[in-house]
Amino acid sequence: MKIGYARVSTETQSLDLQIDALKNEGCERIYSDVCSSVKIKRPDLEKALDQLRKGDVLVIWRLDRLGRSIKELIELSSVIDSRGAELVSLNESIDTSSIGGRLLFHIFASLAEFERNLIIDRTNAGLEAARSRGRVGGRPVKLSEAKRNEAVSLYHSKKLPIQSICDLYGISRACLYRYVSSNDK
Repeated sequence: MKIGYARVSTETQSLDLQIDALKNEGCERIYSDVCSSVKIKRPDLEKALDQLRKGDVLVIWRLDRLGRSIKELIELSSVIDSRGAELVSLNESIDTSSIGGRLLFHIFASLAEFERNLIIDRTNAGLEAARSRGRVGGRPVKLSEAKRNEAVSLYHSKKLPIQSICDLYGISRACLYRYVSSNDK
């Protein structure tokens, strides 16, 4: 049986492209997660792996949908192999049922990790360059210091519900809690 697995990192991304490709490949069951691959818990990946039996194939759209590091991809490949199943990656044309496919898997896994590390290095270099020019990252400050202090005072006075304070100042609960915790330090 062909079992498909799809993953996107955020709610704003769509699984449609991956799911369509998995259906076209003949996957009878498709599991999908919406979370970063950095996260340890991917419940639908665990379900897909639990379904694998001898002779089954786990089909993915691209290697980076399965994992980001060589170590993680090799561990997952070992789990798949221990169940007597194979791994197929559509984009890279990898099929671990052959020796050549296994070699290709390891090469592409190395390249995927290398690409991820390059992106991290470029991002950090860009942030550092921006900081050296005086730019500070992050979101713009929502409230002036005086307004922040007013909101924190209202919070501590317990005269208004938290949501009312947030509505009054046009901020989220998380923002209010950040202001409160930074004032408490």
